Amino acid sequence: MNPAQSTSQTKGKAVFAGPAPQEMSGARILMAALKSEGVDTVFGFPGGAVIDIYDALMRTDIRHILVRHEQGAVHAADGYARASGRVGVCLVTSGPGATNTVTGIATAYADSIPLVIITGQVPTHLIGNDAFQEVDIVGITRPCTKHNYLVSHVEDLARIVREAFHIARSGRPGPVLIDLPKDVAKASTLYTPPSGDVRLKAYRPNYRPNKHQLRKVAGLMAEAERPVIFAGGGVILSGGSEALTAFARRTATPVTCSLMGLGGFPGTDPLWLGMIGMHGTYRANMAVSNADLLVAVGVRFDDRVTGKTDAFAAQAKIVHIDIDPTSIRKNIPVTIPVVGDCRLTLEALNTLIGENLPQDLPERRAPWLDRIDAWRRSHQLAYRQGDAIKPQYVVEVLHRITGGKAIVTTEVGQNQMWAAQFYHFDRPRHFITSGGLGTMGFGLPAAIGAQVAFPDELVVDIAGDGSIQMNIQEMATAMQCGLPVKIVILNNGYLGMVRQWQELFYEKRYACTGMEVQPDFVKLAEAYGATGLRATRPDEVEAVLQKGIETPGPVIMDFVVEREESVYPMVPAGAPITEMLLV
Repeated sequence: MNPAQSTSQTKGKAVFAGPAPQEMSGARILMAALKSEGVDTVFGFPGGAVIDIYDALMRTDIRHILVRHEQGAVHAADGYARASGRVGVCLVTSGPGATNTVTGIATAYADSIPLVIITGQVPTHLIGNDAFQEVDIVGITRPCTKHNYLVSHVEDLARIVREAFHIARSGRPGPVLIDLPKDVAKASTLYTPPSGDVRLKAYRPNYRPNKHQLRKVAGLMAEAERPVIFAGGGVILSGGSEALTAFARRTATPVTCSLMGLGGFPGTDPLWLGMIGMHGTYRANMAVSNADLLVAVGVRFDDRVTGKTDAFAAQAKIVHIDIDPTSIRKNIPVTIPVVGDCRLTLEALNTLIGENLPQDLPERRAPWLDRIDAWRRSHQLAYRQGDAIKPQYVVEVLHRITGGKAIVTTEVGQNQMWAAQFYHFDRPRHFITSGGLGTMGFGLPAAIGAQVAFPDELVVDIAGDGSIQMNIQEMATAMQCGLPVKIVILNNGYLGMVRQWQELFYEKRYACTGMEVQPDFVKLAEAYGATGLRATRPDEVEAVLQKGIETPGPVIMDFVVEREESVYPMVPAGAPITEMLLV
């Protein structure tokens, strides 16, 4: 018999009673708990408060990705989670190590990404004494975590880790922080692997939608003449993309997505309207504004989507499907609320509608689809390619060369919007971007995380010359770990999105947006030991992209683009989404 197992005697018979408790330190318990959650990768940066944890980590087969800044650790864990659908994990030390994670945590919180962040803390008897590298990270992160813990007793650690992963991945996902004092990591106790389901009295997400509400939705869908489906990140997080596609095709209903929802519905499908909102397509914004039924699935009705809320979908009855009841009616009044998991709800609707679909539905939808097609033909996404490289052209060529199959991360700003508009995403979890918080510096570490999750996939970060510099140090991480991420810099020498607003609304007073002093990105790549390439003319774009993709290892491609190119369409802040500034 394995000495790690124990038995009990019942009427002379030996009955297996599971593993015998083992005396283990808090650090070793943490590693065992991570392994029991299926963790294979941790992104982090060591320090004094977590030195015992790192010592225990090195005795496991969990891979550690050594980043160059703690913000990069959280963004990388975030990219790993978005690409894989698993919980991302990062480990940092106390004090500045912990505070450096806050932007990454807030980024994940805004986009509902499942993370577990483990921070070191000073010994419990020093908490509150202004000890070296002490901060109240639990208090600091309370507004931007789904939940957080300060572990006071080593006996609680295994339970807390299990609860943290359960909370992070269930319901509406989000980041959970565990603050682990150094003395708790060093202390020992008996450890028994946890078993059974996690049950928390105050936390019971509702996954199954109300059938009565679903019948109402099915009835509205059968009656509607001008329906539109509006899908968001919740569809992707729930794994509901296939169910959404089936729902749209079965009911002949056009689909638009938020920035976070891109890839949740095939971007090359005839029913695809393009992205909605401030930089959405003309046909998407006009379709939603003229719809008589809007079925919103896994969305927050963000202000960048709705514009002037009083005018948003003003002619439509609105169905809002979301697992988070606090999101429903938060920003937009709705006709029928449905609380439930997006995938399960869509699958239930497909079954219900399949039994009650009017036979003449395709014919009834035809005039509506024809009207949308007229909007598409009259106002297509367009640009005028001249002597200078247009950034949109770079993204279009990238899409063509990759066949739309790359995992694309972005920085934030104009580069992000051009990626959303001109790279057509057919699959979920292939567009990874900071939506709700709009975090510059997100793209490169997120690409590293996605590449760790999928080492054999092509991962491309579409970046701006301003945003890429915010976490450029993570090139060293990519090199050290052998991660062949490709970086496409749309280099216009400006903080482009702010400059665009200054052009349109501030009489071209370009206050502090010029980036005249910047590194030579080719030489910078070479300084890290990577490959650097540059294109300055349109006829060089395809060759540089092709070479960059085919070159082994990390590559920085610097495309010197039209300096004052703007993102269109654009809806001015606070205006209805029908009032678009066009090219």
